Amino acid sequence: MTRIPYVRRAELGPEGQQLWDGITDGRGDLVVTAEGGLAGPFNAFVTAPAAGRRLSALGAELRFGTSIERRLSEIAIITTGARWRAEFEWFAHAPMAREHGVADAVVDAIGRGEEPPFEADDERAVYAVARQLGQSGHLDQAVYDAAHRFLGDAGMVELVSLCGYYTLISFLLNGFEVPLPPGAAPMWDPS
Repeated sequence: MTRIPYVRRAELGPEGQQLWDGITDGRGDLVVTAEGGLAGPFNAFVTAPAAGRRLSALGAELRFGTSIERRLSEIAIITTGARWRAEFEWFAHAPMAREHGVADAVVDAIGRGEEPPFEADDERAVYAVARQLGQSGHLDQAVYDAAHRFLGDAGMVELVSLCGYYTLISFLLNGFEVPLPPGAAPMWDPS
């Protein structure tokens, strides 16, 4: 059970209802729980709709509006989720990583905290950035340069921002103990 109660659309004011509608538009069945609340980080978003609206817009921009290929974005997202052991984030994004062309062996290794068997240099470079930021909050020059060769200046800003955003999402998921959907198996042992 999440630490904050699930809010239903009818319980929200106009700003919260507008945010709810934006979140559920086109994916309602995927994000509305059996209890009638929103799954994942979205319940937190509508609980504080002024912040939630901005977080939702930032998330959409960083996932869909950047110069970074989706395959690479998903590597950064699952690497960040694995770092923080954010179960819901992993549940949502590991399948997306696979869907966008990340090899099963790479996804599985990231989840286990092992060095992934990358065949693509761009994937290795993005992973190294997300991993190093998650471990230390800094990037050494070699890691930066390797990713910069593929992404350029704007892409590096987008990538570092993506890692920061998904750290925030991981904190929302973990801090509020957002549960996995019924029947979903956790990736990590709870310890």
